[in-house]
Amino acid sequence: MSALTGSETLTVARREGNAGRRKRVGQILLYTTLVVIALLFIVPFIWLILSSLKTETEYNAYPIRILPRVWQWKNYFEAVEQRRGMRGVHEYVGWALRSLGLCALNGIPDVLVSAMVGFGFARQRVRVRNLFFTVMLSMVMVPGLVTTIPQFVLFTRFHLVGTYWPWLLWGLASTPYYVFMFRQFFASFPKELEDAAEIDGCNRLRLFWQVMMPSAGPVIATCAIFSFQGNWGDWFASTLFLTGDKRTMAMALANAYRDPAGNPMVVQTMAAIVLFIIPTVIAYFLGERRIRESAITSGLKG
Repeated sequence: MSALTGSETLTVARREGNAGRRKRVGQILLYTTLVVIALLFIVPFIWLILSSLKTETEYNAYPIRILPRVWQWKNYFEAVEQRRGMRGVHEYVGWALRSLGLCALNGIPDVLVSAMVGFGFARQRVRVRNLFFTVMLSMVMVPGLVTTIPQFVLFTRFHLVGTYWPWLLWGLASTPYYVFMFRQFFASFPKELEDAAEIDGCNRLRLFWQVMMPSAGPVIATCAIFSFQGNWGDWFASTLFLTGDKRTMAMALANAYRDPAGNPMVVQTMAAIVLFIIPTVIAYFLGERRIRESAITSGLKG
């Protein structure tokens, strides 16, 4: 190749400079967009925390005051100790324990059954396997409200409304999205390890419990976190299927904080909401690495 002339060298340098500037402009626009999106999610949460530390007068003041004059930490104590229930146990603690109980009652069987179903779709050789999997996966597209009325009628006829049985039955029915995640993970599992386990005398059940499940930690953690967050914050199902003395945290926060005259205690409610959000945030950060691992491993093969 002949050497570039001076004008050609200058043209190439200009092109490289323009490309570098376009790349920098693109990066600036990208990071600006990400910052704006992050603020859209963070600002309401910050406003919630600041409002929970104000007095009722400051909260209702106009023009709006962002920072409280005196930080009202007592709002959090009042949120927890606002009323007492039976046997001297704070009602707030009772709501939290019932919510945790429902999370376990639904989440544990949901994850286990979804893992079993996903294992069957991934490793069992059945002729209509793909058809059943497609039908099951299509249920993800069905809005939950569509099945609410039939479920309510069915549970009413079996006298299960006002009990915790619906959560257990939903868990035993598995969740299509969790089944999909387990299926993708188990489908990527090396066939050689499965063959070696079968040579050592493992049946399908032992293969699932002793070989597959110990390796599925990222998917198990991800499904467990999603299940916990969904059940912990579920107001609709709790309101529809449970009655007063079985109220969960999400139900109680909607109307529990009122003064003797019946007026809403807004700042105490916001303090209770902050406390209500903390467990879900902790659960996410504890399992964030597992969620990323699951997102990578569950898409390797399918």
